[in-house]
Amino acid sequence: MLEGMRKASQNWFGRAIMTVVMGFIILSFVVWGIGDIFRGFGTNTVATVGGQEITSEQMRFAYQTQLQRLQQQYRRAITNEQARALGIDRQILGKLVAEATLDQRVKALGLAMSTADIAKSIQNDPAFRGPTGKFDAVRFNEVLRDNGLNEQSFVREQRKVYLRQEMSEALIGNFDAPKAFLEAIHRYRNETRAIEYVTLPEAAAGEIETPSQEVLQKFFDDRRSTFRADEYRKFVILSVSPASVADPQKVSDADAKVRYDRIKGERFGTAEMRHLQQIVFPTEDEAKAASAKIKAGETFVAVATERKLTETDIDLGTLAKKDVVDPAVAEAGFALAEGAVSEPIKGQFGFVLVRAESISPESVRTLADVADEVKKEIALERARTEASSLRDKVEDERTSGKTLTEAAKVAGLEVVAIDGITANGIDKQGQPVAGLPEKDALLKAVFASDVGVDNDTISGRDGSFVWYEVASVEPARERTLDEVKDDVARAWREDEINKRLVAKAEGLIEKIKGGEDFETVLKAAGFDVQQANDVKRIGTTSVSPGVVVRTFALPVGSVGAAAGEGLSRVVLKVNDSVVPDFDAESDTMKQVSEQLRVGMSEEVLTQYITKLQTDLGVKINDAAFRIAIGAQDPNGLF
Repeated sequence: MLEGMRKASQNWFGRAIMTVVMGFIILSFVVWGIGDIFRGFGTNTVATVGGQEITSEQMRFAYQTQLQRLQQQYRRAITNEQARALGIDRQILGKLVAEATLDQRVKALGLAMSTADIAKSIQNDPAFRGPTGKFDAVRFNEVLRDNGLNEQSFVREQRKVYLRQEMSEALIGNFDAPKAFLEAIHRYRNETRAIEYVTLPEAAAGEIETPSQEVLQKFFDDRRSTFRADEYRKFVILSVSPASVADPQKVSDADAKVRYDRIKGERFGTAEMRHLQQIVFPTEDEAKAASAKIKAGETFVAVATERKLTETDIDLGTLAKKDVVDPAVAEAGFALAEGAVSEPIKGQFGFVLVRAESISPESVRTLADVADEVKKEIALERARTEASSLRDKVEDERTSGKTLTEAAKVAGLEVVAIDGITANGIDKQGQPVAGLPEKDALLKAVFASDVGVDNDTISGRDGSFVWYEVASVEPARERTLDEVKDDVARAWREDEINKRLVAKAEGLIEKIKGGEDFETVLKAAGFDVQQANDVKRIGTTSVSPGVVVRTFALPVGSVGAAAGEGLSRVVLKVNDSVVPDFDAESDTMKQVSEQLRVGMSEEVLTQYITKLQTDLGVKINDAAFRIAIGAQDPNGLF
């Protein structure tokens, strides 16, 4: 069941990345296993780092806060089960442990920060700036309220954050990627080599005679494991999904219209967009006076200029109505004709004049165009209930002792028989078996089960349910030569061709190394010499990957051989190597340097925190941790 949930989450959610330690650096730091899990904690203590405790309330608050952020970001509900399957709970605990570790180091070093400095840092934080670009108390209180904080608790936490940041900056603040490292990367990426080469095709190996029985037997005996038969399993499966039971024809036109009217703006069209400008005034009288000037003929921009505002200061951008932060501004701005200016209105940040610079009308596809899609969605939603009912019916029949085939028949369903398949999904003809529901989870479960075992249902990412019963097991075994004679003969022939081409290539190379001219030797052997002057380690398509690797393994002026396409062999000579001048100030190298700086900085900081935790000692209270995140399994298996 867990595997199904994990795969379900991966399809739309991907990997969750936690912000650890500070806002400017991402540090994925997993603490599971850094200390012994032990008994003897208080029930309210999730972990201890040295002498500092992490309480259940801290863990619960941090975990729920992160879940809410992720749900807002991806606009989907995330269950505790899915979050734990993705390891979000452990990552949050890692974050809290890392923070507690740094807090103790800050304390040990005697670092401190005055209230005035904290206030200044908060006032300079872009998150709390209003429309004027300056600190806005209203905005500050809104952000705190949305995150369940008050001013005192926020300041207390920010003092810790700033001190962690100060200490971390002292460690990695001026960290730069070594120049030698950058030059090595530059050379690896940009070095270009010129080669001349010939390709020895399969035909150059000459005629390959049919091997004798003795030759094949010896070849087979030396490679028995290569021709070993995999384990095959026969089983039956029953799959029920919303898609398999949904019937869009049963959805009425009226129901489709109701759904269409509700989602048409979001799903089937482009919302009305307006380019808005605004001027904020501290008093209503000033707003009215400015409005009178505009009505008398003065431009909106001119009024803004009189107040020492630039066009950038008054520009809100091109927005949909729902994206305008101030509801009053949104209502006024979307009620205006193009180019018109509103009457003074009371906004969140003062009295406002709004101008609609330009308007892009709403565009929506008609119901007739999307009716089939809408009905299919409604049918799928309704089918979830039907699929669940069928699941219950099948489970009731299985509980009563019926086989999966018998239970399916009672429920009006049919099983599918799989007549021999490997753990990789390959049948006895060597072909992939198509159409397996929840293929990865199903194959893993089938090969972990056995004949006669009552297996758990596999829950799919789309609300589907899959049952399976193993009918028989054909163990892996060594095959006889007679069973795989054709495969052995084919493998022997390919091996023989490779040996002959390698020997021929080595003979040609020996002549060249003996002092003869590359082109003369190879033309005399009947091969056409080709040129490739643009061989790079990355992005070369003119020669095979094997030739690229060999080209850069040889010194300039040397000859060698490499595998070509298929069974061919390539003899090559490296004629030249060109590396462009290294420019540390180029856009590309600046980007590489920054990526290296961030990655190496994170690694240094991670190692530093790990060492601190080793010195301080970290212990986890597994029971309290599970309670804090709402896990119900008494064994801690999520």
